[in-house]
Amino acid sequence: MPLPHFLLLICTVVMAAAATLWFSLTAGVPLLTLLLIALTGAVLLHFSTRNGHDQDG
Repeated sequence: MPLPHFLLLICTVVMAAAATLWFSLTAGVPLLTLLLIALTGAVLLHFSTRNGHDQDG
């Protein structure tokens, strides 16, 4: 992937995250609720991926 495309992708992700935070906080969603939603999503994503590093041996 060329560097300008990569930088544009990073910029787009950061702007989308900022817009999400701004819209949700403007709508009155508590910050603790946003943190719990993000943590739950991260845990679900972690447990849904199998990377072959099981503890079975």
